[in-house]
Amino acid sequence: MKEWFKSGTPWVWLSAGAVSASVVMVAGLLVLIAVKGLGHFWPAQIAEIEYTQRDGEVVRLIGEVVNQEQVARQRLLDRGYTLPEAPPIVTRNLLKIGNRDFFGFDFLWIVQPLVNNERYPKDLMAVERREWGHFYGYLQSVKEQDRVVAEGENVWEVLQQRLARANELHVEIEDIEKHDIGAINYQLEQLRLRRRGLELEGVTDPQSYAEVEAEEAELRKAYATVQKKLNELYQQIRRDSLTAEIADGRVVEIPLAKVVRAYRPNGMGIGDKSRFYLAKLSEFVTEDPREANTEGGIFPAIFGTVMMVLIMSVIVTPFGVVAAVYLREYAKQGPLIRIIRIAVNNLAGVPSIVYGVFGLGFFVYFLGGNVDRWFFPEALPAPTFGTPGLLWASLTLAILTVPVVIVATEEGLSRIPRSIREGSLALGATRAETLWRTVLPMAAPAMMTGLILAVARAAGEVAPLMMVGVVKLAPSLPLDGNFPFLHLDRKFMHLGFHIYDVGFQSPNVEAARPLVYATALLLVLIIVGLNLTAIMIRNRLREKYRAAES
Repeated sequence: MKEWFKSGTPWVWLSAGAVSASVVMVAGLLVLIAVKGLGHFWPAQIAEIEYTQRDGEVVRLIGEVVNQEQVARQRLLDRGYTLPEAPPIVTRNLLKIGNRDFFGFDFLWIVQPLVNNERYPKDLMAVERREWGHFYGYLQSVKEQDRVVAEGENVWEVLQQRLARANELHVEIEDIEKHDIGAINYQLEQLRLRRRGLELEGVTDPQSYAEVEAEEAELRKAYATVQKKLNELYQQIRRDSLTAEIADGRVVEIPLAKVVRAYRPNGMGIGDKSRFYLAKLSEFVTEDPREANTEGGIFPAIFGTVMMVLIMSVIVTPFGVVAAVYLREYAKQGPLIRIIRIAVNNLAGVPSIVYGVFGLGFFVYFLGGNVDRWFFPEALPAPTFGTPGLLWASLTLAILTVPVVIVATEEGLSRIPRSIREGSLALGATRAETLWRTVLPMAAPAMMTGLILAVARAAGEVAPLMMVGVVKLAPSLPLDGNFPFLHLDRKFMHLGFHIYDVGFQSPNVEAARPLVYATALLLVLIIVGLNLTAIMIRNRLREKYRAAES
């Protein structure tokens, strides 16, 4: 045994066991996130339940069972339930009953022993709405301007046809509001700033003001035309509605303008459910969020995260590489350089919230405030760059991740044999040519390694971004068709902050919980995708210069 310990074999097994346990835990976490998140989009069965309440009244409930847990019978007895023949441990289910606008809440815990009857009728309908969350009930009729146009057997087909029409009109309305009216408002704001700029410069030429007024008049004329078309579309989309019976027996009316989709999951086959699942998954990654981020998609958060990481990479890579080249190739090695290296290494251990405070104070208030005074005086007192935005968030994360790039690049430069540098100089190349044409290309794989680590760190950070640019809901993307197309001053959405907001700030945590898992999984996939891209580039560079290193 003593010899076995001396051989070092136990420590090899211990290391291997620790690595294996870590891999299993990471894989288990990813599987848990994937199951919880991706399962949310599968159409669940809708149950109709006869249930005895605590006061003994029997009621009808309609909804989806979204969670289940085991509780002690005594705990329920203490809370006023009557469970004479129940076992010591009973099951209770979390039922999503929807219809928040009619019941005041959309989730309800029910105790399984108090369920008298449970069935799954094929004609039970789920309606996904733009407001008030899901609706559950039995479809009664379809109306056109308060006149019943379909009921009975063909009512479902008529509903689907009219719902498709309403959704087409909604897409057209959304396109006009986001693009046409958005572009006109943006141009009007630019003209207002132009007029203000003329006033600040003391321009008295009436022709300059007349040109601005003429352009404004054209834009207002275009706005009136678009607004007229928009009003007509709103009148058309308000034409149809549906009526349905809800759990308490009431028949209620829902405008089709507020409906995203209606479906009957109890009557769907595996093919229909698969198509529904793919449609919901596509909506999740390509659409805007609804219902305070608890419904719809997360495309603005995906776009904001990728855009911020790309801008951060563009900033941090040259900055980190130049710093590393100076420290390794040009600086005289001594106590000062050693202190600088220690400081760079310690920067990696500073809490990220400290970088957020620094970014808010230096970039936003100091640098942004001065940029506004120098270049955008006509917009003051409203800030342009003197407020959190995409540029300051990217710069803050660049500062946060630059130690990683510096250390990785220095390691790569130190691995290049001295003979290569001396050979290049002996052949007549200058020191700069040797650095640019020989040393830096061979150190490129190490630079990419630093960039990979920086991307992984930046994409997952949330705390500093809350101070320097991230918001819960961004009205527009940082990239659009309005000059200068890339708006670095705009606030943006971020997947990490989206997870925090939906999971901990949402007024309806139960409804938002599945989206937390789905968004977390998507964030992991995006980081993996960005890293794989960088790894592929690094491997190609490594293969290219492997011969020279040997």
